[in-house]
Amino acid sequence: MIRTGIGYDVHQLSKNRPLILGGVHIPHPVGLLGHSDADVLSHAIADAILGALGLPDIGHYFPPTDPTCKGISSLKILQKCRELCESHDFQLMNIDSTIVAEAPKILPHSAEMKSNIARSLDLSASQIGIKATTNEQMGFLGRSEGMAAMATALVIQNGFLQR
Repeated sequence: MIRTGIGYDVHQLSKNRPLILGGVHIPHPVGLLGHSDADVLSHAIADAILGALGLPDIGHYFPPTDPTCKGISSLKILQKCRELCESHDFQLMNIDSTIVAEAPKILPHSAEMKSNIARSLDLSASQIGIKATTNEQMGFLGRSEGMAAMATALVIQNGFLQR
């Protein structure tokens, strides 16, 4: 069985918060507001994986009301998604993602993001796609009030390719 999932996440920008994307601290005057580290890229990837597995979303496993999740690294969330993949007898094949933000530039940080995400998911960096775009100054994203990310995940059932 081959399955795909789609993930989407959005967080408000806020002063006095670090900007973490793909587990990378990116120097920027504002960061993302959230209960965890608010890493929209990792959150979108997590939901894509969970969706491919037919499981509940990230909030089910890491509810914002749970004090133990406060400030958690989203790379740990991705590790949990990898464990769920394994426990459901699926193998993660690849991730593709897009970050939507007016600033900062993402490309200079994408190799490190891929490395962090790949390590958390037990993949190679070549199995992770990270792209970025702006919202052409339209809407809340275009006004730099927040950032969003979209992701897809492809999983295959263990043994499927041997059939």
